[in-house]
Amino acid sequence: MTTPGAWPTSAYCSGVTPPQTPSLSRVEVNGLNVIDESERRGKPSSLFWPWFAANVSVFGIANGAFVLGFGLSWWQALLAGVVGVVSSFLLCGLVALGGTRASAPTMVVSRAAYGVRGNRLPSAVSWVLTVGWETILVATASLATATVFTALGWGGGTVTKAAALVLVVLLVVGAGVLGFEAIMKLQSVITVVTGVLTVVFLALRADDISWSAVAALPTGSWQALVGATVFTMTLFGLGWVNAAGDYSRYLPRHSSRPGVVWWTTFGGAAAPLVLLSFGVLLAASSPDFSDGVSTDPIGALAAGLPVWFLVPFAVVAVLSLVGGAVLDIYSSGLALLSLGLPAPRWVAALVDGVLMVAGAVYVVFVSADFLTPFQGFLITLGVPIAAWAGAAIADFVRRSGAYDDDALFDPTGPYGSVRWGPVAVLLLATAVGWGLVVNTSATWLGWQGYLMGPLGLGGKGGDWTFANLGVLAALVIGFAGQLLLTPSAKKTFRTAVLSRR
Repeated sequence: MTTPGAWPTSAYCSGVTPPQTPSLSRVEVNGLNVIDESERRGKPSSLFWPWFAANVSVFGIANGAFVLGFGLSWWQALLAGVVGVVSSFLLCGLVALGGTRASAPTMVVSRAAYGVRGNRLPSAVSWVLTVGWETILVATASLATATVFTALGWGGGTVTKAAALVLVVLLVVGAGVLGFEAIMKLQSVITVVTGVLTVVFLALRADDISWSAVAALPTGSWQALVGATVFTMTLFGLGWVNAAGDYSRYLPRHSSRPGVVWWTTFGGAAAPLVLLSFGVLLAASSPDFSDGVSTDPIGALAAGLPVWFLVPFAVVAVLSLVGGAVLDIYSSGLALLSLGLPAPRWVAALVDGVLMVAGAVYVVFVSADFLTPFQGFLITLGVPIAAWAGAAIADFVRRSGAYDDDALFDPTGPYGSVRWGPVAVLLLATAVGWGLVVNTSATWLGWQGYLMGPLGLGGKGGDWTFANLGVLAALVIGFAGQLLLTPSAKKTFRTAVLSRR
């Protein structure tokens, strides 16, 4: 059995990785392989640290303005935020169960649903999504530093942006190359530092909330409420669901299922719930803040802060974005390996790091507007990822969480090479989903929404235009299709036994 990308070349053919002693200075050799029993440790509660650190970004406050921009009242925006954040991270928690039970990366566990080679299709989507996210997070961290330096009068030009970019890249790529142990330690530090400084930030800007202005907002349509909820899902948990099992795979297989789901969901959702809610109230209180967020979110957040807190604000802004980028580069490297890159895991992380730097340089120094195409990017890839998430959860439920370790790497085994039924469902769900989303944020996505008229939803200019129904449709189709096509746990076990006789 060969598992390329799992460890150095000399061990490729053996399929067995020697146990590792935890060390922050040692490069992780585990890649796509099933984690050895001796290396599985910890409790589900340890999942809180990476997920909280990755989602405590003050950028979540700016997202409150985007949600309110759907034309909602403050309570509708809060409802959309709570439902969207919690439900999307709950999907992450459910997908994380597969990582715990199979002790393998998310995009390896997914082979049980699509076949060992058929899984390359969702792996490609996952890779593009994570590389895109890490690029945006790194670029935003660099721009945030320049914004704060400008406010301090220290200069925020090209040199500042370049220096900030170099520092952020070193942190992100360094942690991505070192791997799991370094990431878990870094994320625990980021959690504490950003958590404390974010509380101070909220206290300093609390006086900017005008409750009379908040209460005066008119109630929006329920179609807009649905759209804001789905947009929030794509903005938060759905952007992580394809990597949810990458950090739970080191837990012992007997770990509590409710514990894995709870700590993943709670860790991911806790900070966004507070930050998004505060952002909604801030945006409802100040039109200037809402307008500023669309062009310069970090500048809008820094406005009105006392000078003494601008440097701590830069620290919390940059570190919180680094926390997200670190998880992304780690998971994007694993996704690249699952596509067939014949290299160790750390090499894949370096490859993605190079692509990340190139993209970040373009965003920081060339692009005049990155938020608009980024919103289009989120919705477009949110559709196939939603379809994949539904399928992954259905596959886990149908198999009762039991996986054949060897079969995950053997195209002749019970999971097969390509499972054409699930692949067809993924393509169908994506096609239907793209037909039910309307993307005006980028002209090159104007072809989407082609089912809005034929299905009587008012076309691309009707009440359902920005409801993003395609994401929900893809999730449901992916789940239902996979539930019908996945064999039961007993049948899978019999197949596995017969194939080895």
